Amino acid sequence: MKIQSIVENITINIDGKDIKVPKGINIIEAVKIAGKGNEVPHYCYHPKLSISGNCRMCMVEMGMPMRDRATGEAVLDENGVQKIGWMPKPTIGCATNAAPGMHIRTNSEVVKESRNGVTEFLLINHPLDCPICDQAGECKLQEFSAEHGRGYSRFIEQKNVKPKRTKLGSRVTLDDERCILCARCIRFSKEIANDDVLGFVDRGTYSTLTCYPGKELEHNYSLNTVDICPVGALTSTDFRFKMRVWFLKRTNSICTESSVGANTEIWSREGKIYRITPRRNDAVNDTWMTDSGRELFKASESEDRLTHYTIEGVHKSDAEMAAAAANLIKGGYVAVVGSAHSSVEEQFFYRLIADRSDAAVTLVHHTGEGDGILLSEDRTPNLRGALLNGLVSKLPEADLSPLASDIDSGAVKTLVVVNEDVTKLGISPELLAKVKVIYFGTHANEVSQVANVVCPSLMVYEKDGSFVNQSFRLQKFKAAVPGPAGVRSDIIVLEQIVALLGDEKSAALTMDVAWERISEATSAFAEINWRGIGDEGVALDPAKFIDLPFVETKNLKYDSVAFKEAHAAVVEA
Repeated sequence: MKIQSIVENITINIDGKDIKVPKGINIIEAVKIAGKGNEVPHYCYHPKLSISGNCRMCMVEMGMPMRDRATGEAVLDENGVQKIGWMPKPTIGCATNAAPGMHIRTNSEVVKESRNGVTEFLLINHPLDCPICDQAGECKLQEFSAEHGRGYSRFIEQKNVKPKRTKLGSRVTLDDERCILCARCIRFSKEIANDDVLGFVDRGTYSTLTCYPGKELEHNYSLNTVDICPVGALTSTDFRFKMRVWFLKRTNSICTESSVGANTEIWSREGKIYRITPRRNDAVNDTWMTDSGRELFKASESEDRLTHYTIEGVHKSDAEMAAAAANLIKGGYVAVVGSAHSSVEEQFFYRLIADRSDAAVTLVHHTGEGDGILLSEDRTPNLRGALLNGLVSKLPEADLSPLASDIDSGAVKTLVVVNEDVTKLGISPELLAKVKVIYFGTHANEVSQVANVVCPSLMVYEKDGSFVNQSFRLQKFKAAVPGPAGVRSDIIVLEQIVALLGDEKSAALTMDVAWERISEATSAFAEINWRGIGDEGVALDPAKFIDLPFVETKNLKYDSVAFKEAHAAVVEA
């Protein structure tokens, strides 16, 4: 059953052209729909925040069809066309909602003069040092002043100097001389992060952004204020002056911190990641992400990364490692400790390994306190993928005590561990010594140190793949940087093992080929192909997995309303 919301469209006229827009949309968004090739310039307006009308940059002329006050009939001109009554002064587009018959001018002389005046005022005390500003290349003031400014300054007095390099918190640094008082950061902290910590003090040209006395900008969403700052006032302390943004490559990815699956962009150059920022997806995370999720990439350069395929501690090729792993698995009495951090594609091949070896598969539950916004209690990105793939049929265990008993009794002789330190989950080093261990993982731990076969894995930034988030939305991520030298994609190595277990010839595996196999063998992913997973993901049909267990989480602000409605409809049906 598909739930559809009905949106009423109305007709308005923008620069002489009639267009249909949703009723109540503001003029800034309406102009985007009109496809004019340019936008109404703005600074304080943000589509996910309340309207403040601070900057006055989005001025437009507005008029409405005229009617006789006495009779209510249309007032016509000499050509029989209804006259338009234009307001005597321009109005701001962000706070003007579209109404039937409304006429808008975005490029009239009055509008252009208004924007030139606003730009002139903004630049009176703003330092004109774009070449050394950390925001250069992604600064809205830099872009709009080039188009809308007068091109010269009439201001001859000394500029008002404001504080520089002010630490608002551990992650955000303020250069107040660049602040244009748009209040985006203030509204974000109050409305989205639920921490009303920022505000303006003093008046006029002496107004300064600061934290309330005794408080700092320390909530877990503080770096979003840097993302939405239209100028170079708020900067990331970690990224500050490290790299020019026009040198960086941007790659779409998914945050692995929790089951929310926030959409992200990885900014990299020459194999090195410099920062991670949120990517807009209204069905998942709007335009936000956690600060803690932005720092996960630093683990890719840690000293304990696994970088070599090994057999009994000796470096081998991936083919030799795969053969050794397959031989151990063929011996029978196998158990698999899977991972909800593995991608959909990897979990599919782990399931094939389990099917061909009659192995029992266990997942471990990783939970933490949710924040009610974009950090869920389920601290894994792909538990739903494991359920849909059939890798497991029940929710994860809190620990591995049942598996420890099987090892102790001799019911398990070969243990396949995926990215878990089982010594901290109920299986002691003494029990590990009783079995042959095959370890797949990104970083060294107690298990990899004693494993008979070790297969280094790539991190999410280094490979292609997909996850299923808490709302059962399938989302893909792309490789941004290369992994350690010589380490191949996990699914290529896993496919080699699967082929050896089935006495088959290993195939040349690509993501397209992998998804042909997944969609054919897994009903939840039927008729889905790799290229068909768009940038905003694919909302899976709740009817296909209505009987699956659900992970309970607190009410997240960004839980998918559409999914909940669809799920309720299926249950009712």
